[in-house]
Amino acid sequence: MERLQKIIANSGYCSRRKAEELIKSGKVTVNGEVISEVGTKASFSDAITVEGNTLKQSSKEYILLYKPRGVVSTAKDDKGRKTVLDLIKTNNRLYPVGRLDYDTSGLLLLTNDGNLTNLLIHPKHEISKQYIAKISSAVNPREIKKLMTGVFVDGIKTKADRIKIKKIDKKKETSIIEIIIHEGRYHQVKKMFKAIGYEVTSLKREKMAFLDLSGLKAGEYRHLNIKEVKKLYNLAK
Repeated sequence: MERLQKIIANSGYCSRRKAEELIKSGKVTVNGEVISEVGTKASFSDAITVEGNTLKQSSKEYILLYKPRGVVSTAKDDKGRKTVLDLIKTNNRLYPVGRLDYDTSGLLLLTNDGNLTNLLIHPKHEISKQYIAKISSAVNPREIKKLMTGVFVDGIKTKADRIKIKKIDKKKETSIIEIIIHEGRYHQVKKMFKAIGYEVTSLKREKMAFLDLSGLKAGEYRHLNIKEVKKLYNLAK
């Protein structure tokens, strides 16, 4: 027996948080009975429906996508923009592990493994994410070091795990900075630079934990192998 929201998430139907919302709104039934209490336990042997859809346990799938700019990191978009799911072929209902902004490119995982998703996006597990940021000015190295000691973003102090200045072009007034963080809050990297007076004009996620974009071009993807999935679980736990 498992908590109902966990069963729904592990089926690949949606995230655990979304499953909790669906349960609270009375859109989940177990053996014909509407369930509205989060934490109710059930099993896959029960007849579970979500929004009228019968829940089925699908095979787990793990995809590493090189997300291009101009693509949204959601399953659907109410503005009709291209989503990351438009770039892949699958019979499973996959969801992004976290998000990359519309104008941010780089590494994005998609899976129907709700348990792994929750482990990877939780800040306490400190899964590192490496970005390359292009800044619209020649940065002051001493100012950049403030990101290592910590700045306030939306009232919360946050800091980089590592900062490396790759290039400063004083003639073009641009800089290329490598930054590693383990959180994943909304517009976090951009807001961190903004907190010290710099604007990010382009951003790319190059790595997540031990995974990188080797062999992929923008818009391309590959499936993770079993060893990689196990390694992610071990890191997150």
